[in-house]
Amino acid sequence: RDGRVGITTRVGTVSSGMDGKSFDIIVVGGGINGCGIARDAAGRGLSVCLLERADLASATSSSSTKLIHGGLRYLEHYEFRLVREALAEREVMLRIAPHIVWPMRFVLPHRPEMRPRWMIRAGLFLYDRLARRVSLPAHEAIDCRTHPYGAPLDPHITNAFAYSDCWVEDARLVLLNARDAAARGADIRTRTAMVGTRRHADHWEVTTQTADGTRNVLRARMLVNAAGPWVMEAFGLARQTPRGHVRLIKGSHIIVPRLHDGAQAYLLQNDDRRVVFVIPYEGEFSLIGTTDVPYEGDARRVHASAEEIDYLCAAVAEQFKRAPRPEDVVWTYSGVRPLYDDGSSDASSVTRDYVLELDAAAGAPLLSVLGGKITTYRRLAEEAVERIAKATGREVGTSWTATAALPGGDLGPGGLERFDAEATHRHPWLPPAMLRRLVRTYGSELDLMLDGATSLDALGAPLGGGLTERELAWMQRHEWARTAEDVLWRRSKLGLHMTSQERAALTARLEQIAPDWDQSGA
Repeated sequence: RDGRVGITTRVGTVSSGMDGKSFDIIVVGGGINGCGIARDAAGRGLSVCLLERADLASATSSSSTKLIHGGLRYLEHYEFRLVREALAEREVMLRIAPHIVWPMRFVLPHRPEMRPRWMIRAGLFLYDRLARRVSLPAHEAIDCRTHPYGAPLDPHITNAFAYSDCWVEDARLVLLNARDAAARGADIRTRTAMVGTRRHADHWEVTTQTADGTRNVLRARMLVNAAGPWVMEAFGLARQTPRGHVRLIKGSHIIVPRLHDGAQAYLLQNDDRRVVFVIPYEGEFSLIGTTDVPYEGDARRVHASAEEIDYLCAAVAEQFKRAPRPEDVVWTYSGVRPLYDDGSSDASSVTRDYVLELDAAAGAPLLSVLGGKITTYRRLAEEAVERIAKATGREVGTSWTATAALPGGDLGPGGLERFDAEATHRHPWLPPAMLRRLVRTYGSELDLMLDGATSLDALGAPLGGGLTERELAWMQRHEWARTAEDVLWRRSKLGLHMTSQERAALTARLEQIAPDWDQSGA
């Protein structure tokens, strides 16, 4: 049971005895949009089932640049409404998930040959004023010859601008939406694929198949297609023809040993007029990304190519004193973004806005999500639920997700800084670096996860990288974690801090354990 609210977190496969269970909506896709819609809908009184073929956030939603931001470069494409909405959501996310979303200062070096200084200043002035800014400082011009932010940059760069945006643990944002949805009654089914549908006048029949081959038939008044890169595949399974389409764009990131001191990130203008981020990552590393490459392969097998790695290294070498080399790369990750096809000829200029496509003409309604970005997922979910309510004739409550904290986000007066200090006082036995990570992972659920432990020994055997048996058990019981990849690369990034032997040992351990994954929860 979920100690926060005393409900059962549903994990794993479903017994064949549950055939025919009915819901208001079935959501297909356990990424940020699907989980956001499930949370909003469940909180407004709709009965919800979410189907995810693999693990939550196992594709695009764990492969972002991990930013909650307005998208400064979108101003060049005149997407003012999208930027305004995203900037407003930035403040919302800081309120409802302050343990996994926090402010970050970004340094934008000025390259006269790329964009004139007046243009950058005007863009930042507009960026600061498009939405009400409460928590973050405004932009400023800096002299790189004297300001600490200039220290990592090549000496030929003498001027820069600094502005504010936010960082997010993207996979955990998805997870927390799923957990809150489950706490409000949603049925979250991971490792459960939609393999067939039948559309009737007033409901859908959806055939599902779990990882062990078990098949069920579920019913719902409405089907929601939030399958991300597989949205068109889901259209096919639903035997529907979409009006709009998506373009699949691959974005790759590389992780290298830390390139600079300080908590600031860098936004570099590249020679091709794209931008590349250099972001402090996991204490010891720098995250560099992203690329924009049209993609036509299998999104399940996406990876960073040698050309992309070379491109990112070269972009940083152009402006940093310390140039990363391909051989320095310790990890890469790639995701396929399903962007709404607006007809743009350039992958970088394809809109990051979303389109909700409703089909109610031929029977029970189908709502499909095309495009979108992680920053605006909550607004997308609000709009989706309003359309669901109208299409199904259901009366639902008012929108609520802008003020309700996600699990672990209710840190109390003083926010993260005060909570951090109080946690240090309560748990002096935890090493400072480990405590800091746990606070930023679990927030106000920290003590629930620790479950009364007063020493490191009480957390069980260390498994490497700071992971303990106690934390692993929490991930298994409350976070749908089943494999080493779930634990090390989505519920956390502890895989970066483990040796290859430790990662292999955890993989073997989880392959040998056969936990009870039925609907009884933990």
